[in-house]
Amino acid sequence: MIIRYALFEGEIHPGREEEFRAFVRERLVPLWTKFPGAEEVRVLDGMERDEGAPVYAMALAIRYPDMDAVSAALSSDVRFESREVTGELLQLFTGKVHHHVFRANEYPPAAA
Repeated sequence: MIIRYALFEGEIHPGREEEFRAFVRERLVPLWTKFPGAEEVRVLDGMERDEGAPVYAMALAIRYPDMDAVSAALSSDVRFESREVTGELLQLFTGKVHHHVFRANEYPPAAA
C-alpha cells in the first residue's frame, strides 16, 4: 500500500485555528475523499512536538493500493479542483506545503 502525505509545515494564523479546521472539514475533505483510487483519507491536526522540531499544523494522509492509483489521483479533475480550494485555505496559514510518498508496511501490535 502507498500513502501520500501533504505536510503543512508552519502555523495557522493565531485565533483562526477553528476556522482553518472547519474549512478543511467542510471544503476539502469532501474533495479529497473523491480522489480516484483513494482507500482512506486521514487529516492529522498537529498537537505537540519535540522541542526544536518544526511545526506541522496539519498532515493529510491518503492511502492508495499502488502507484498507478496515485498517478490517476494526481491527474484527476478533482485533484486540480482541490488545489484551487487549498489556495483559499493557505490564506489562514503561514508556511509551506510539501508532499511525500511512502510505501506502508503494517505490523500487528505485540501481544501484551
